Amino acid sequence: MKKKIAVLALFALVFFSLSTFSHGSGFLIYEHGAAAMAMGGAFVAIANNPTAIFHNPAGIAWLEGTQISIGTTLITSLASVNLVNLGSSFDAKSQWHYPSTAYISHKISDRITAGFGFFTPYGLGLEWPNTDEKPFPLRYISTKSDMKSFFFNPTLAFKINEYLSVAVGASYIHSILKFNLTEALILAPTVIADVPATLEVTGNGWGLNAGFLYRQGSFSLGLNWRGGFKLDYKDGDLNLDLSVIQALNPAAPASLTGTGSTSFNLPHIFGLGVAFNLTEKLLIAADVDFVMWKSYDEFVVNIEVPGIEAIYPPGIDNKTIEENWKNSFVFRVGVQYTLNDNLDLRAGFLYDITPQPVETMDPILPDSDRWAVTAGFGYKFGKFVLDVAYQFEPFLDRTSPNRHIPLLIHPVTGVNLGEGTYTNTAHLIGISLGFNF
Repeated sequence: MKKKIAVLALFALVFFSLSTFSHGSGFLIYEHGAAAMAMGGAFVAIANNPTAIFHNPAGIAWLEGTQISIGTTLITSLASVNLVNLGSSFDAKSQWHYPSTAYISHKISDRITAGFGFFTPYGLGLEWPNTDEKPFPLRYISTKSDMKSFFFNPTLAFKINEYLSVAVGASYIHSILKFNLTEALILAPTVIADVPATLEVTGNGWGLNAGFLYRQGSFSLGLNWRGGFKLDYKDGDLNLDLSVIQALNPAAPASLTGTGSTSFNLPHIFGLGVAFNLTEKLLIAADVDFVMWKSYDEFVVNIEVPGIEAIYPPGIDNKTIEENWKNSFVFRVGVQYTLNDNLDLRAGFLYDITPQPVETMDPILPDSDRWAVTAGFGYKFGKFVLDVAYQFEPFLDRTSPNRHIPLLIHPVTGVNLGEGTYTNTAHLIGISLGFNF
């Protein structure tokens, strides 16, 4: 039996690692486990399956035996930007993202439970069409962004008494960042060369987490903390497509390669949740998350391209990108109704306040306040549990200056031709399969 458990856990980890490497997703992904997702993510005080390792690891102290949960969230969004002063609009390319998870908990003794989680809470992915027939005006900021982060999170939970449990954990984080944009090289006062640039870089970091859960009768109270951490991306591959310059100067190479590096400071996350059984069958829960995004103030991309000065004497400077994000809140409520011994029905609502100032909003990740409604169910059959959830998430429309790109400032009127209004709606489908030994 232990060998079967190990094989199943290893298969899930490898399969979902490969699947999430195919796409990116939103910067902070909170949908980890379809049961929690169906209740709007209000799960800190419930934490009654192995996905508690993400939502509140103290919850696994109450789980019996060995339990496994694997799952994925299918995410698609409809994003567009309307550049009013240019009289044009662009729709982001349609993509499906599927950040996935694998969790296992094992009760060591009456008071100690060990757990391990693999999940992807940070990521971004957005691609804008950019063709010769219809060039994307904001290509000098970004045409494609793709960030993925993978957390490997062992944890230990301790049951202090019949009412209280605590947990601590540590995470190793591995991240991949891919980025495409167009460098504008000014060859002469009236000659500007568009040079496509791509950067692919990997980064690593370490983080801590902890949880607290109090249960008595029909009431429970939970606290969750995920520590902030720094991701260092080093010596990535940078490629410049110089075909436009080569057309003007046949002696120039068709491309050059170099290196790029950067680092991100990612936030502390605090979650507070309460849950209460109004009746034997009806459970309600509410959470508030406080995310300390203020740590994400800027990042510097250090660039080295040997040989670029011979082709373009000014060279390419390092880039300092101001973000100046602010701390933010997410509010969540959820309900669960137990229809019978096998079927639970769930629904939820959340409101997420964006941390992104409009001044630093751009096509890399155009964010805004959003709300979402959720629904789903859990079905038990033997030792298996199938959870399914759906989330409809519209973003509020938001107009951004898009960083005032000099090339998009009208030379006579001074009007910012890059100013645009972003519209976005996301659809999410969550599926989790649990097994209790």
